[in-house]
Amino acid sequence: MFTLFFSPNACSLASHIALAECGLPYQLRRVNFAKDEQRSPDYLKHNPNGRVPALVTDKGTLIESPAILAFIAQAAPEAKLAPLDDPFQFARMQGFNSFIASTVHVAYAHKRRGYRWAEKPESLEDMAAKMPRNMEESFAVIENDLFKGPYVLGENYSVADCYLFTMADWLGGAGVDINAFPKVAEHYRRLRQRPAVQRALETEKEAAAA
Repeated sequence: MFTLFFSPNACSLASHIALAECGLPYQLRRVNFAKDEQRSPDYLKHNPNGRVPALVTDKGTLIESPAILAFIAQAAPEAKLAPLDDPFQFARMQGFNSFIASTVHVAYAHKRRGYRWAEKPESLEDMAAKMPRNMEESFAVIENDLFKGPYVLGENYSVADCYLFTMADWLGGAGVDINAFPKVAEHYRRLRQRPAVQRALETEKEAAAA
């Protein structure tokens, strides 16, 4: 039994979807950011960064979305959530997931969590103002260069699609029209129809409302 620490509307949704897809036994533990639970001693034992996701396994706890997503795919090979028999394609998947984590997510955080990089009010305002443009530029790279179609890696669905869906879900809140990226928009609409995605979204909606 795995335990996923998550927060609604956070990047942990990607790992949640992957777990819902793969068939492995898991349970969810919400980290309530409104109550600063991410800074509690109990949670910091799992993730000293005070962020989500964190995945507790029988061998220890994993943090960071790219690592967790790769682990889920490898722990359930029958689900075929990664090109496990092709080192090059697997590395491409990891490259995409790393781009999401290091570039797209960071660009988004510049608006709401600019305090991680700066303190002066004018610096925070400048980062927040530029966030939509940075998101647009990042998604242009995905649309034009990284996305193969119909899924991230081509014909086969993978955990990279879970991650792209999660980031695309943030575009509206970033003030960016997803329809400016037709391939990403079509991918987003198609993934919303997947039963595992719907289950994960409904569970997180209920958690947010509780």
